[in-house]
Amino acid sequence: MNSFGKIFRITSFGESHGAGIGVVIDGCPAGLKLDLEAIQHELDRRKPGQSRITTQRKESDTFELLSGVVDGVTSGAPMAFLVRNEDQRSKDYDHIAQQFRPSHADYTYFAKYGIRDVRGGGRSSARETIARVIGGAVARQVLAQVCGMQFQAWVSAVGSLSLSSSNSSNDGFGLEFPFEFETDDCEMVRCPDPTMASKMVSAIDEARKAGDSLGGVITCCIRNVPVGLGEPVFDKLQARLGYAMLGINAVKGFEIGSGFEGTQLRGSQHNDAFYTDDSGQIRTRTNHSGGVQGGISNGEEIYFRVAFKPTSTILQDQESVDEAGKTVVLKGKGRHDPCVVPRAVPIVEAMAALVMVDFWLRGKGNRI
Repeated sequence: MNSFGKIFRITSFGESHGAGIGVVIDGCPAGLKLDLEAIQHELDRRKPGQSRITTQRKESDTFELLSGVVDGVTSGAPMAFLVRNEDQRSKDYDHIAQQFRPSHADYTYFAKYGIRDVRGGGRSSARETIARVIGGAVARQVLAQVCGMQFQAWVSAVGSLSLSSSNSSNDGFGLEFPFEFETDDCEMVRCPDPTMASKMVSAIDEARKAGDSLGGVITCCIRNVPVGLGEPVFDKLQARLGYAMLGINAVKGFEIGSGFEGTQLRGSQHNDAFYTDDSGQIRTRTNHSGGVQGGISNGEEIYFRVAFKPTSTILQDQESVDEAGKTVVLKGKGRHDPCVVPRAVPIVEAMAALVMVDFWLRGKGNRI
C-alpha cells in the first residue's frame, strides 16, 4: 500500500535515488487558504544535512505544487506535490548490490518481489517520508482552521538518556505549548531540556565517531482535540495512531497515555476521575488515558510515545549473506543519520495530523 487515509487520503511515490519523491493528496476540503511557507518549514525540519549529528546528504527539499490550488486556495481537486532529488550518490551502494544489509528491508523486499532497488533502499528509504510530511503539513492547516488543533513532538530519549516527566496531569508535561527550543543543542536534537539535550548530542556524536548508531523515543502531544473523534470498535483512535506511527521507518514501539507504566498501577490509581470545570465542560482530573477512552477522544490532550531503533546502517564491518546465501562481510559506507529521532519529530507530527484530520472529516457526518 502506498496510500494512507480514508477521506483525507495521501498517496506517495518516488524513490530515494530516483528523480524525486512526491505525494498526491485527495479529499482536502475546498476553500482552505494554503500557507506554502508553512509546508516548506516542515520539510526544512525533516531535511538532511541540518547538523553534524544528521546525515550529510545535501538536499534543499524544495517542493513544487503541481495541482489542486487556485489563487492560493484549495479547489477540492487532488493536490500534487513533487520534491526533486538533488544529491544522490548511487555508487555508494554498488558494493552491496548482491548483499543484504542487516536489519534493512533488503532481504524481505527481494524475497517478496524478486527485485530490489539497491540505490539507498528505494521505497524503503526514510526519504519517502517527505510525502508524509507534506500531507501532514496540509492536514495541520485544515485542523488549525476548523478547530485550532495543535501538534508538538519532541525527543524524550536517546539511547539510555531519558527525560523524566509526569504523564498523569493535564499540564502538558510542564512545557509551554507550543514551546521553543532554548539552545543550539536543544534545536539540534529537538529535546526541550538544555542539560539533557547537550548529553544527547554528545552521545550521538560519540556513536557517530565510532561508526555506530543510537535509537530513541519521541513524545507527541495533541491539544484542542474535539470530543468524539474515533470509532468504538475496529477503528479506535489510538489504534489508528499506532498504525500510523508503526508505519514510520525504524519505529519499533508505540504507547499511548500511561502505556506500559500504567500496568504497575491499581485501578483506583489509574482511573481518570471526571469533573465539570467552570465553563461547564466535562474534564478529567488526570489523563492516564492519554485523551482517548473507548477508542474515542474525550477532549483532553492526546499524548503518546514512539520508539525508534538504532539506525541500521553503521560504518562497521558486519556479517551477512548475499543473494546466493553465501556468508559475506558487509562494509558500511555512505551518508546516514547516527540517530534518526531528531529528524523524525516532524514525521511523527505529520502522521498524527493525517490521522486526526481523517477522523475529523469522518465525524462531520455522525450527528446533525
